[in-house]
Amino acid sequence: MDPKKKAITAAVVGTALGVGGLVVVAMPASAGAAPKLPQVSAENLVQSVMTAKPGAFDGTVSVSNNLGLPSMGNAIPGASALNVDSAHVFSDGAGKSKIALAQGSSQETIIHNGTTVWDYKSNSNSATKTTIPADIAAKPGAGADAGKMTDPASAATQLLAKVRESSTVSVDGTATVADRPAYELVLTPKPTERTLLREIRVAVDSQTRMPLRVSVLSNGTTTPALELAFSGIEFTPQAASEFAFTPPKGAKVTEKTAKLDDQTKAEAQQAQQATKVVGDGWDTVLTGKLPAGTLAPKQQSSGSAEGRGMDPQKLLSRVAKRVSGTWGSGYLFTTKVGGAVLTDDGRYAVGAVPEQVLYEALGTK
Repeated sequence: MDPKKKAITAAVVGTALGVGGLVVVAMPASAGAAPKLPQVSAENLVQSVMTAKPGAFDGTVSVSNNLGLPSMGNAIPGASALNVDSAHVFSDGAGKSKIALAQGSSQETIIHNGTTVWDYKSNSNSATKTTIPADIAAKPGAGADAGKMTDPASAATQLLAKVRESSTVSVDGTATVADRPAYELVLTPKPTERTLLREIRVAVDSQTRMPLRVSVLSNGTTTPALELAFSGIEFTPQAASEFAFTPPKGAKVTEKTAKLDDQTKAEAQQAQQATKVVGDGWDTVLTGKLPAGTLAPKQQSSGSAEGRGMDPQKLLSRVAKRVSGTWGSGYLFTTKVGGAVLTDDGRYAVGAVPEQVLYEALGTK
């Protein structure tokens, strides 16, 4: 399958398991001689990325997808996010952010200004305003939707934190990304890691130490399966007006307040207990069980067309392979960088690992 190349910040891929995966890829860096930069050790470069504070910026992100995902159209909730055409990211460097996602003639705008999050969809001319109380707003990441607000910088930082200890880390020369000189940081899984991934490459801005590109390569390939990069970026102060929002005339506005009461805490704890992480580093597998009724056929409704009248079992039989073992029976869904197993009784295992590792995780108590 030829790579799909689009300007985008992030696309959230809904799978038949109901487990979201972030598909983020980017255009290759511009050709030309590698920039000459002072030498830096891999450890120092990693440390500088983890502690970088690049300040305010705005940038366009380019995406290319060579995952090998099957075509599922709108049958799965969230799958339409793959059709996002363009995106622009703004940050004031102090917690406020904005992302504008375009899909055909429609656009979604998400603004997080510290105490309020706006999510506006032009196709339905509707907006949701979420007010964040001061005690919740003070918590790291409050109000940010990781699936929609991810950019190369945060994606790279999360990856580094997760696989750093189980990787061999090196600096492999330099590159030019978004017309800026960058170091090429490479993380390779240690021999003990059981993973489908060969390496993760992070292009780090030589001046700000902000990641400008993340490339994920699987075993047996030389072309990135996933790559996310800024195609253009400017480190300049952003006007306060960028993070203000006034609903268009006639827009339907829904208001709600984020809360962290006992019931919310209990629900969060219950959701956390429903999932389990098996392994660590590169061979981490997430296991859990879907809510009752998830695999039951969906009834026709007058709501969104996405997922309407869908029979999950029939869909799985088209896009996944039937498998069985001591853990039970179900469906195996694979891509170039990982896979997932969904059992007939609703259990699942997801990871960037060979299928045998998924089966072992399902059998872990």
